[in-house]
Amino acid sequence: MPSIADPHADFDSLQRKLVPLWRSIDHLNQDAQTIVVVPSISLESSNLHGVLQQAYEERFLFLLLLLRQPRARLIYVTSQAVHPDVVDYYLHLLPGVISVHARKRLFLVSPLDGSARPLTQKLLDRPQLLQRIRSLIIDPDRAHLVPYTTTDIERDLAVQLGIPMYGADPRCFPLGTKTGGRRVFAEAGVPHPLGLEGLRTETDLRDAIAALRARRPSMRRVVAKLNEGVSGEGNATIDLAGLPMPGSPDEGAGIESRMRAMAFELSSATYDGYMAKLAERGGVVEERIAGREFHSPSAQLRITPLGAVEPLSTHDQVLGGASGQTYLGCRFPANTEYGPAIMREAIKVGRRLKDEGVLGRFAVDFVAVKNDAGAWEVYAIEINLRKGGTTHPFLTLQFLTDGVYDITTGIFATPRGEPKCFVATDHLQSPHYRAFTHEQLFDLAVRRGLHFDQSRQKGVVFHMINAVGETGLLGLTAVGNSHAEADAFYAQTVAALDAEAGAT
Repeated sequence: MPSIADPHADFDSLQRKLVPLWRSIDHLNQDAQTIVVVPSISLESSNLHGVLQQAYEERFLFLLLLLRQPRARLIYVTSQAVHPDVVDYYLHLLPGVISVHARKRLFLVSPLDGSARPLTQKLLDRPQLLQRIRSLIIDPDRAHLVPYTTTDIERDLAVQLGIPMYGADPRCFPLGTKTGGRRVFAEAGVPHPLGLEGLRTETDLRDAIAALRARRPSMRRVVAKLNEGVSGEGNATIDLAGLPMPGSPDEGAGIESRMRAMAFELSSATYDGYMAKLAERGGVVEERIAGREFHSPSAQLRITPLGAVEPLSTHDQVLGGASGQTYLGCRFPANTEYGPAIMREAIKVGRRLKDEGVLGRFAVDFVAVKNDAGAWEVYAIEINLRKGGTTHPFLTLQFLTDGVYDITTGIFATPRGEPKCFVATDHLQSPHYRAFTHEQLFDLAVRRGLHFDQSRQKGVVFHMINAVGETGLLGLTAVGNSHAEADAFYAQTVAALDAEAGAT
């Protein structure tokens, strides 16, 4: 068994293997390789367990489409066993591949542990299961680990398996915090909201807000953000309207009063609890950007083991929650009026991250606002050094259609020149949907003409299927040749689900 006496040295040695491996890998290549997928939600703020944890781990089953490569072996690990019908559902989406042939190259591994601990930790606690995974890797020099997040335990897992990890080194973690992101934006010359970072205490927050008001007295709202927060859950909005003038004797007391009345994005958050997390994690405060028209797009890129910064896609995020900062889904591609602009700024971020040694996929979140002159202004607000809610729908589309996103036009097109768009969510939920089994979902999609069809390359792909019977939660990606057509597929699917659930 590999030693982790010096995990950093062992990990660095393994990571160097990615360079020759990457040089030999291209789309639908014929070279043998083994891909180990461990979609562990290894985040402190995550408390998923049972069927919901399994649903998020199964969210990346689209990676089974990598079995299009005829000599690829895929080891997919989940906390609980994946239902065979769900596996068959994804394998039958494979274009140009015999599903039986692909199934023989797929190996499903599970500790059968539904506890709230991260999946990666469950594996590290089971040496015999690790040995089972190692035995399935024919050639460690032709294998790599694909995690969801990249924390110290994913690094340790890579070392234990003796294979490199395609993802950011955990030592780069500070770059993906709110404080780190603001500093990267400043260093890269990327526009970002007026704000201050490195906050730890109530006094820090109060003084920072006072400093921002001194610089911009007209500022009406600010957002406090914990350094580590997922889908907006670490955010809180503070209303500044009507406060005493900046620098006046009673300004500090007024700011403190508004802080205690802050509106939390996470409904269960309390002021004392939030301040305790601020002391523990640190955070930032920045102006809440407003304009005549407001959108929340993001850009996705990757840094390859060969050092290339590759732009991948842009999305418009669909947000909700108490103050509209919680991620619910996405629409692809982002509005072409500002999509190319956010990608240009994101590439600057990518070059800066490459200089810091970052590897793998990452995303940069923006806000885009239309000013009084009718022009779009874009501001970077966050870096995510991990896969996210936009990763699986985009790669599903890419694997199914072989299309390419053009960063100059902001349009995605297939090899036969057809544009493609999608709308996707992980949060389609109704208590009535608990009436469905996964077989009934598949039947509904086929009967209603909604199932993704390779001949027309449009339709709906479900994910997080296992959670529907217990929680009524479902994810889906609706693909069309235009935003309107993708929206129509989405609406038709929701209507069909509602109608048949009601009838049941």
